[in-house]
Amino acid sequence: MKRTLLISLLLLPLLLAGCRGGGKPQTPVPVPLRDFPVPEIPSVYSDPAEQREWLLDHFWDAFLAGDGLCDTSAVLGVRRSEVEGQMAAYAQVLEMLPLPVAQQKMRHFFSQVEARQAADTASHVYLLMEEIVSKYLYDPNSPVRDEDLYLPYVQGLAASPFTREEARPGYVYEAKMCALAPVGSVAPDFRFTDARGRTRRLHDVKARSILLFFSNPGCYACLDIINTLLAVPGLDERIARGDFAVVNVYIDEDLDAWRAYEPNYPRNWFCGYDPDGLVRADRIYNVRAIPSLYLLDGEKKILMKDAPVERVVSWLQNTQNQ
Repeated sequence: MKRTLLISLLLLPLLLAGCRGGGKPQTPVPVPLRDFPVPEIPSVYSDPAEQREWLLDHFWDAFLAGDGLCDTSAVLGVRRSEVEGQMAAYAQVLEMLPLPVAQQKMRHFFSQVEARQAADTASHVYLLMEEIVSKYLYDPNSPVRDEDLYLPYVQGLAASPFTREEARPGYVYEAKMCALAPVGSVAPDFRFTDARGRTRRLHDVKARSILLFFSNPGCYACLDIINTLLAVPGLDERIARGDFAVVNVYIDEDLDAWRAYEPNYPRNWFCGYDPDGLVRADRIYNVRAIPSLYLLDGEKKILMKDAPVERVVSWLQNTQNQ
């Protein structure tokens, strides 16, 4: 990837506005607004991997070193919507790295935000970035959500002296939940019962890759995922060959509703419910919202965690001939 392509990925349209709070009330003085200062990768870095490393190390430097008003519409003189867009772009570049490296970058990012707050305790930078990072990396509706990337940041929030005390217990809990079933670990095994009363176990399912799908009967978002998967060319053939399997599990308690809806599921999927309530109890997986998708390899190692269906479909398309 060329340097210009990396920069193009991260540039967003210019949006205007901004404020900063703190100190004694005074007559507002107009403050010039600014674009998000996208870092320019030095020409000495020509290798795409080195460019990504440098970019992620310095992505927030100029932004956090700048000044400007902060409120609900702006952060350090940059409109909040633009900062949010850059957060999404930053997350997408992080996903190109091995997870341990990406998590180290997130820890560095949090330390930068914390240092900025320490240098200017009257600003709202820490609180605003707290909201933005949570929105993009942890909200179940975010297309770039990633609990493993959020984990280092929320661990920082749980321990930092700048975190509001009323919010701290929530962040401690989120850190605990995000640590469950990380990418690269073996997916926790559990049993599920099918419509005929047969008990199966996740780890007994044999396939080169497995999609673990937590769903509810009659859930429109679940139906969208089902239809999206069924539209993937060649998926049934991959299932028939044993290259792919879908384990579709209901984790709630209305079994009558599940049994009534179960015939609507594809017949070549493994479909069942969690009779022990292990998943629902947040003991082995952190299923914060239904639907939720986990992609596993043949050894049951987690490749994707709570992944948007678009990422799963892209993976299926990219591995179609493997």
